[in-house]
Amino acid sequence: MSVRCGIVGLPNVGKSTIYNAITRTQAQSANYPFCTIEPNIGRIDVPDKRLNDIANKINPKRVVATSTEFVDIAGLVEGASRGEGLGNKFLSHIRETQAVAHVLRCFADDNIIHVRDRVSPKEDLSIINTELALADLESLTRQTEKLQKRIRSPDKEAKVLLPVAEKILKELENGQFVRDINLSIEEKNLASTFQLITAKPSFYICNVDEASIAKGNEYTKEVEELAKAGRYASCTSMWQDRRRTLISES
Repeated sequence: MSVRCGIVGLPNVGKSTIYNAITRTQAQSANYPFCTIEPNIGRIDVPDKRLNDIANKINPKRVVATSTEFVDIAGLVEGASRGEGLGNKFLSHIRETQAVAHVLRCFADDNIIHVRDRVSPKEDLSIINTELALADLESLTRQTEKLQKRIRSPDKEAKVLLPVAEKILKELENGQFVRDINLSIEEKNLASTFQLITAKPSFYICNVDEASIAKGNEYTKEVEELAKAGRYASCTSMWQDRRRTLISES
């Protein structure tokens, strides 16, 4: 069974270029936002010397390596959780993956458009993480409301799911990602029912210029410091404004 990994980031950070390098394909990449609309999907085998060692000893008729499926997803913009840009489509494609690779632009080039007119991986990361967390907050708020209605009838499933939903919702409201919440194995299994994006394992890819490949640069150092901090959620004013809107609508 292959793992599906979504490649995400703001427009024009190099997602399709990196996707092409990993999968050795030729997905379109261009110097304008939303060059990618429908996701590109490529699968690669994962090399593992141990597999070859075992195969040499038992001589099977066929050797099948595990594989990883990479999905090049359209660029995210601020307000995606409210439908801005390709928001709803973008978020639905991420929900279909098992892991998320964030691509961050870590190079300066006046010839390549940046949607915010400046290079700042820290700001880019804040936008991405805030939008993903807001999407989870809105989704789980709706699901919790439905569970609260279902629990009034003899619904055994709702009675099991509701306490987990309420526990996670409280942490989301405080700016916590689902994967960072202290949940038991049973709670994690139940939480998978909610299909929350910030529950997925995540890692970061710094897209640099050729001169910075070996030693990095000021931008990659910024990302490294963020990674060491261990917590990436950003409770911005947008986060709080959206939370108030959700509460007023409920």
